[in-house]
Amino acid sequence: MERASILIVEDEATQRLLYAGLLRKEGYAIGEAGTGEEALELFRKDVFELVLLDYKLPDTDGLTLLKKFKEINPDVEVIMLTAFGSIENAVGALKAGATDYLTKPIDLDDLLFKIKKTEEKTYLVRENRVLKETLKDRFKSEDFVYQGEKMHEVASLIVRIAKTDSTCIIGGESGVGKEIVVDLIHALSDRKEYPLIKVNCAAIPETLLESELFGYEKGAFTGAYQRKIGKFEMAHKGTIFLDEIGDIPLLLQSKLLRALQEKEIERLGGLHSVKVDTRIIAATNKNLEEEVKKGAFREDLYYRLNVVNILVPPLRERKEDIPLLIDFFLKKYNGKHKKNVKGVTREARDIFMKYDYPGNVRELENMTERAVVLTRGDYISIEDLPAFSGQTKILLEKNMKGTVETVEKNMILDALISADWVQTKAADVLGLSERMLRYKIKKYNIVRTARSSG
Repeated sequence: MERASILIVEDEATQRLLYAGLLRKEGYAIGEAGTGEEALELFRKDVFELVLLDYKLPDTDGLTLLKKFKEINPDVEVIMLTAFGSIENAVGALKAGATDYLTKPIDLDDLLFKIKKTEEKTYLVRENRVLKETLKDRFKSEDFVYQGEKMHEVASLIVRIAKTDSTCIIGGESGVGKEIVVDLIHALSDRKEYPLIKVNCAAIPETLLESELFGYEKGAFTGAYQRKIGKFEMAHKGTIFLDEIGDIPLLLQSKLLRALQEKEIERLGGLHSVKVDTRIIAATNKNLEEEVKKGAFREDLYYRLNVVNILVPPLRERKEDIPLLIDFFLKKYNGKHKKNVKGVTREARDIFMKYDYPGNVRELENMTERAVVLTRGDYISIEDLPAFSGQTKILLEKNMKGTVETVEKNMILDALISADWVQTKAADVLGLSERMLRYKIKKYNIVRTARSSG
């Protein structure tokens, strides 16, 4: 990882030299300034990703300087250095956009730790921006929508492997967007001018799959009146995407292995091999390692395919992407259905965020489209989610039940404490029978502890 460039703004020369010497030894590019004016001059002239900023300077204060830095470069990270006992200054700096703060005297190990932590964040933001620009410039689609770190890792892998000819397996549950990942890899590759052929191995009967993949010669079987070119030949110089590869039968797996190793295939009924230059990308929602252990998938084929593994996380594990996806689908289906839905109510968005999406992004897209079609207002509300109404009801009831139960448990606990844990007294306070109180105590697992005893 390329080290960050750091500007040290500190009026005490001894301290400034100490920080600079330490950070240069760590490999950082360093700029130094003793006043606010010097710092601004350096900041306008050079690019700094991180600033160590003393709060008290001869000609200004750190908060004023922080705001000027942010005006010039909103993405700059700033660690404020403030005197012990001036925590209110640090809090003000954090509100104004500082990343972190340190109190003087500065512990050098703590300084290095915070710088490295900030540097990792800076690197992630920078790489994320570069990736999105790369995808935007070289793949004219907005379908790859994300903002969280998990999908950032997927995007990073896509960009890194696209220019290679490596085979890869894309894993993940149904509906997570594996096909979009394939589209991106092909579109960013040197094979983009040639075909991307997609085959759903689970959707083709086992008896027809071989001829679909490798083709056949005239007379190879009854009804073969002429030669047919298979998917591998169609994808020559391009990419073939084998979806649900875990469903390919063992006999056919050996022929697929030959296509990978020898770069050649043989049509059904053919007497000669046919050379093919085809990149293979596979996808599955099965655990192929488990399939290998069971003997249902060839180990040698698995390792030939699994040069790079891209696991697309389920939507329930990247819920930070849901608001962005909803906004994307709103725009998409407003256009398709000639609607002008402006957004989603807070209550409906809360339901969207709490649902676990067994169908992943595909299910979220379908829900959003249906809501766009059905809503009568400017904003999608809970009432506009009929396809989701069962789950909506469950979630609302669950939330309500959880709230009521929490209140009831606390009331019982308070009554028991005030009654010195004499259940008959507590039951009388609560207006319950002693038997009902015992039931509630057991239900909520209320146990007398030192803390609850006062």
